[in-house]
Amino acid sequence: MMKNTVLTAVACSLGLAIPTSWAETSYELAPVIESNPIYQVVEVSAPQEQCWEEEIAVDRYSSRNASNTPVVVSTILGGAIGNAVGHNKSNKRVGTVIGAVLGHSIGRDIMRQNERPEYTEYETVQRCKTVYEQHKEERLVGYQVTYLYNGEEHSVRTDSDPGDEIRIRVSVQPVL
Repeated sequence: MMKNTVLTAVACSLGLAIPTSWAETSYELAPVIESNPIYQVVEVSAPQEQCWEEEIAVDRYSSRNASNTPVVVSTILGGAIGNAVGHNKSNKRVGTVIGAVLGHSIGRDIMRQNERPEYTEYETVQRCKTVYEQHKEERLVGYQVTYLYNGEEHSVRTDSDPGDEIRIRVSVQPVL
């Protein structure tokens, strides 16, 4: 005992902290006086899929009525114009090729503009999308517990309901 007192006095005079290993720690059960649940209102977002049916028009084309004449004629005309623009043999060849390519492209555009659907069908298709519905709900977040220890009431917040008794840690340290 004298040795501990001398060590404590030396530690205090040097400004050193007293190690907590010198403290006595024990666990006891204390009677619970009251335990009240704590609720918190939270907003919850839940995904839901909403589906509906929709009618869409589908144009049907017939390939047997399609004529390639506009493409052929425009390719020949483009090539002829390109050839006429060139001045020497090399320029005429390049002009012919470029003119033919441009003519072909113009002919395809003319064909697309003149295409008419042979008939139109209607199909029913299902469309779906995800929507988020918001709602509020109460959630249990803990308990406010009042217990009795050494004739005094103490209060603590816990994650779960302790029941009739709560386990507490008792620590005794010398005060210098």
